[in-house]
Amino acid sequence: MKKAIHPDNYRNVVFQDLNNGWSFMTKSTASSDETIKWEDGNDYPLIKVHISSSSHPFFTGQEKLVDIEGRVDKFKARQEAAKTRVDAMKKAATKVRAKTPKAEETQKLGTLKSNKK
Repeated sequence: MKKAIHPDNYRNVVFQDLNNGWSFMTKSTASSDETIKWEDGNDYPLIKVHISSSSHPFFTGQEKLVDIEGRVDKFKARQEAAKTRVDAMKKAATKVRAKTPKAEETQKLGTLKSNKK
């Protein structure tokens, strides 16, 4: 095994699940600015996580939508923006088509007038 490739600053850290408030302590090298008073009365670094084994559907056996980051809302917003853009493009295309025949008629009239001179 290679020497000096693994960190040596392991310490006790408390991880807290934001979904249900469940906390557990383990050794980690993760850094944090927050601390929490643990059951033994000591303060330990606190790392907040969105999903842990206590709230993950695979471990709990419950199916639920996990959308902490707002991914579904972002997707719906992008979809709505795309639809609005397509509608605007269609509206602009119909305006261009409506102007084109009149422009051609004006050119024909201009050509007819210039031929009469």
